[in-house]
Amino acid sequence: MNLTFHTPGGIEGESMRIIQQELDEMGIILDPDCADVVRRAIHTTADFDYAKNLIFTPGAASAGAAALRSGTPIVTDTNMVRSGINQKACTQFGVERFCYMADPEVAQAAKKHGTTRAVAAVDRWAQEHPNAIFAVGNAPTALLRMCELMEAGKLRPSLVIAVPVGFVNVVESKEAMLDLCRKLEVPAIVAMGRKGGSTVAAAICNALLYRTFER
Repeated sequence: MNLTFHTPGGIEGESMRIIQQELDEMGIILDPDCADVVRRAIHTTADFDYAKNLIFTPGAASAGAAALRSGTPIVTDTNMVRSGINQKACTQFGVERFCYMADPEVAQAAKKHGTTRAVAAVDRWAQEHPNAIFAVGNAPTALLRMCELMEAGKLRPSLVIAVPVGFVNVVESKEAMLDLCRKLEVPAIVAMGRKGGSTVAAAICNALLYRTFER
């Protein structure tokens, strides 16, 4: 067995080369505005389905990258997403990362109103960061609550990253969010179907950060 040992940067570079080679072999041509985002999602998951099921509203990737360069905060539905976003890149652009899912006040609000922490967390998002980038990798109920608040004019995201994973309300919540973002002309990146997850949400954020960040 012949193995070549690479530096961390070399591993990523070789991974991206292999991904592009296999995309070429499959005859898949990615939109230049979102190709780097799709490749990073594939790099993170080793799943080429993201070349087809990752849907972008027009100009969403460019809009998200511009928002990050201007210091727009990122709000996530899990601490795993928050932790997976490159802190050094965020610091360079003055981007703060927030996750309220484990906040005691959110837990109290959920108990008081007989709802889930995800719903209570989204209500907190609307109060404190109504124009943030929202990265949802786990909770479809967060997407559904976001839809309600967006329709009510209480939430106007700079970008929605809607990639929860699972079987219950996942497909439906993503479809509802994509339809609403198209209607309201809100930039959105949505992983259609059941696939997604916190690692994918973080990977999308990182891909947008890396457009400008010097690593």
